[in-house]
Amino acid sequence: MLRALNSAATGMEAQQTYIDVTSNNLANVNTTGYKKVRANFQDLMYQLQKAPGGATSQATEAPTGIQVGLGVRTASTQKEFQTGSLKNTGNFLDVAIQGDGLFQITQPDGSIGYTRDGAFHRDENGQLVNANGLPLEPAITIPLEVTTVTIGQDGTVTGQTNTQAEPIQLGQIQIANFVNPAGLIAVGGNNFKESGSSGPPIIGNPGENGFGSLNAGFLEMSNVAVVEEMINLITAQRAFEFNSKAVQAADGMLRELGQLR
Repeated sequence: MLRALNSAATGMEAQQTYIDVTSNNLANVNTTGYKKVRANFQDLMYQLQKAPGGATSQATEAPTGIQVGLGVRTASTQKEFQTGSLKNTGNFLDVAIQGDGLFQITQPDGSIGYTRDGAFHRDENGQLVNANGLPLEPAITIPLEVTTVTIGQDGTVTGQTNTQAEPIQLGQIQIANFVNPAGLIAVGGNNFKESGSSGPPIIGNPGENGFGSLNAGFLEMSNVAVVEEMINLITAQRAFEFNSKAVQAADGMLRELGQLR
């Protein structure tokens, strides 16, 4: 019965984590470039009371044994990098990646962060930056005299001025990919940083060598499916209730034992 109490307690803790993850997904349903998180669970060790294959007589052996589990634990939380739906904004500085890859952003400490959020702006120097004012890497500057900016599917950035008939080359957007993008560390602000599990970044031009292409005038929305997350929330809540019932049942049995005379 003490095993039942401990196992049910670990189950309640695991479902609490599941609810936390699901609630965060729902909270970010409208966050640009957000990637939903999935919680993975593992059963804990078992107490082996009777080994399978043990002899039951000189000529026979038990086909099964007695193994009592000790509960569950959260094994990991994993980002799922499926592409979200694209929203047409009409803003020529909004860019979405259709396929694999992440934009590179220079962090305040000089390191490189990675994001699927392509809502870019011009700062006071004409440089392309994200909503937090952090510059795109490689840096791209749009001069004041440029009135129209065009971003191609291959990441080529060109501008048009009122004094020149031909467009001028402004830069090349490069994106990064990882062997294991699920291993990236989410640091907030729609940004990720690499880890030993993700592997080093692989840099390339959009549309080449398996990299996704760019869609200017669009933003990638969250890949959270509201209906799916609501079902997950209900399932986790019911599982939490079932585990609490197991705690009550074990407590009732202990109470009955305590009242024996």
